[in-house]
Amino acid sequence: MKPVKVGLLGLGTVGTGVVRIVEGHQEDLQSQVGSPIMIEKVLVQNKSKARNIAVSPDKLTEDPWEVIRHPEIDVIVEVMGGIANTKEYILEALSLGKHVVTANKDLMALHGPEILAKAHEHRCDVLYEASVAGGIPIIRTLVEGFSSDRITKIMGIVNGTTNYILTKMSQEGASYSDVLKEAQELGYAESDPTSDVEGLDAARKMTILATLGFRSNVALEDVSTQGISSVSKEDILYAKRLGYELKLLGIAESQDDQISVSVQPTMVRKTHPIASVNGVFNAVYVFGEAVGETMFYGAGAGELPTATSVVADLVAVVKNLKLGVNGKQGAVAYKEKKLKTDEQISSKYFLLLHVADRAGVLARITQAFADYEVSLESVLQQPNPNNPDAEIIIITHDASRAAIKKVLANFESLDVVYKVKSVYRVEG
Repeated sequence: MKPVKVGLLGLGTVGTGVVRIVEGHQEDLQSQVGSPIMIEKVLVQNKSKARNIAVSPDKLTEDPWEVIRHPEIDVIVEVMGGIANTKEYILEALSLGKHVVTANKDLMALHGPEILAKAHEHRCDVLYEASVAGGIPIIRTLVEGFSSDRITKIMGIVNGTTNYILTKMSQEGASYSDVLKEAQELGYAESDPTSDVEGLDAARKMTILATLGFRSNVALEDVSTQGISSVSKEDILYAKRLGYELKLLGIAESQDDQISVSVQPTMVRKTHPIASVNGVFNAVYVFGEAVGETMFYGAGAGELPTATSVVADLVAVVKNLKLGVNGKQGAVAYKEKKLKTDEQISSKYFLLLHVADRAGVLARITQAFADYEVSLESVLQQPNPNNPDAEIIIITHDASRAAIKKVLANFESLDVVYKVKSVYRVEG
């Protein structure tokens, strides 16, 4: 049996996991695809570096083109990260007729349509399951499992770092800065955590999920993004008192083929399954017109969970290779992209206001909501010994984003509203 030969770009955490699985599960892989799968060449930054996995020195190279242009390599597995150079390598590999498996969410979020078009042109596969939610097979589920259904909503925790931080703040009453420092010490957060905590990582993943789920080319700039760096202990305490957990959620919705995609801290009712997803775990909730609600839960990162998704894609490519059907996945994004306006995006909202502590204040505040036809579900005034001002908590009924923006603008002109401390979407 002629082996299928693989070129591996990157031997970091995920690349090491790929080598472990391919070499350790060879019998299982052969039984699925009918031939050995062999890692032929591996791109590394430094060939002499000590590693925690044994790879034959003659397989290592510091020259990417030695991997990409290798005449016997059938599949390129990219787990090196980065965008500009990586895009060049992948496009060159596809032009040479090589299939690609990648875990690169940044690349696919920014340049996915171009890469998939090149793959279609050269009848190649490009699979990228590991780019979103680590070991959870969510991309394959959206493409294949929901192929006969129409998805109306995708909502998920797709960043483990922020979920870890918010979980610790909720369970231990710790401050954001203290938990972030701890997450960095444990290796859950980078020394520069901006991509995670400001929601950029989650936004890239939601770009991919929305594109696949709604069959339209959603771009990163279409995603309204807010991170968790301004979340306070008080926000989480008030959420818990009202029966909610605070989570950084990616939310993509489609109604009448009009789409909205956002990433934002969100109050989730404790009875909703996503509210109980804690630590570094990920979960993605998908609503289909026919199937109703489904939820997918698991490890969102790590060597072996992510590598498992990479190797699953590799197996799928090799099966297609054996059947002669590579490059026939079809154009996923065939619908014209129509984005919802702020008037069309609707949800409940939580607001925490610092206001003057005197008679008539509440009436003026509720009138501001009434002026823009925003009805209120609950209004609560909580004493706070740490704040000499009055604190008012408001949860609205469903209201448009445009109306809430107008209410907030109105508050700026009200002398009785000292500060709008927090505004969060409410789900579940």
